[in-house]
Order: sequence, then structure tokens, then C-alpha cells
Amino acid sequence: MSKPEGRRTCLYDAAGLDAILDDMVRQTAGLLTGRKRVLIVGLLRRGAPLAEMLRARLARDYGLAGLPLYKLHVKRYADDLTLLHPETELTANAEQAALDLTGATVLVVDDVLYRGHSMLRAVEYLAGKNPDEIRTVVLVDRGVTLLPIRADITGMRLDVAPRDIIECNVPPYEKEFRIELLQRGIETGR
Repeated sequence: MSKPEGRRTCLYDAAGLDAILDDMVRQTAGLLTGRKRVLIVGLLRRGAPLAEMLRARLARDYGLAGLPLYKLHVKRYADDLTLLHPETELTANAEQAALDLTGATVLVVDDVLYRGHSMLRAVEYLAGKNPDEIRTVVLVDRGVTLLPIRADITGMRLDVAPRDIIECNVPPYEKEFRIELLQRGIETGR
């Protein structure tokens, strides 16, 4: 899939995001203090590698090693915010369908909280598996949710024009870890 046209501006590069992730991990470690059974769910696509980054840092910096990580496919919008599915699609595999979360704290990780549909659908699905609590983590909150969903931990809030797009470039899907602002309809000047 080709990237949408418009002017791209790098808002955060890998070094800036490294510091933001460190702060998110610090907050997450505090949130998880005293929890006995913790697991992480990364929303595909880019929430899953972010969840892996957070999990690795939790182990390295706070000794929270061995946290199970699951990847959940939830889709509503394309990367260019084109509506793909009128109802938010969630695809669980057999392992996820059989999960018993009774007594667990579940940490749900995504890249961008936009309108809230994907996060709400994931939380709704996981809540049906009886966890003690569900906590949400996002790298970017656009501040325009339409549903009653908020992130417990947010790397940053970026208030941008409604037609603009926040592009989270997350390896392995993109080469460099960075956040760009895409202003559609504005020529690049190149």
C-alpha cells in the first residue's frame, strides 16, 4: 500500500521517542506494582511492536520479566483514516479465544488513540474473559475520541487538524521509529 500524498513533518525521531517510551514504562511499572498476574495485548499492527518494546523495557529496567504477550487484530480504519469497516473488526485466533483472564491485569497497547473504536472493541472483548482489570496504553492520543475510552498511560497528546494524520512509523513495519504529521492536500515542495 502506498502512503497518502501530502506534506510530512517529523514530530519525533527515534531519540525523542526513546525518552517517551522510558517515561511510559516508568508509569506502567508503577501501575503494575503488586499485580500478580499481568499480560500484555498489543493491537495489530503497530500496537504489537510497541507492546514488545514496552515489555522488553519492563523486564530490563524493572525486573518484570516473562510477561506473556498476545497480538490482537482489530481494524476499523486504514492508515490514511479511510473507514474500512462500519463495525470495528476483531479477529481472535484459537489461543486467544481460549484465554482465561480470571484474576489477571491486562495491559492493552496501541499506537494511536483516534476515535476510540478499536480500543473500545479490544477492551470489550477482553472484558468478556473476566480479568480483574484492564489498563490501556497508547503512544499518541489525538484527543478526538467519540466513545467513552481514555488511555491510562499516554506517551503524548497531539492535537492536529481533523484532516491531518499522525503516522506512527514503527519497526518492523517501517524502517525508522518516528512520528510524522501528514498534512493532506499540501504540496511537499520537492
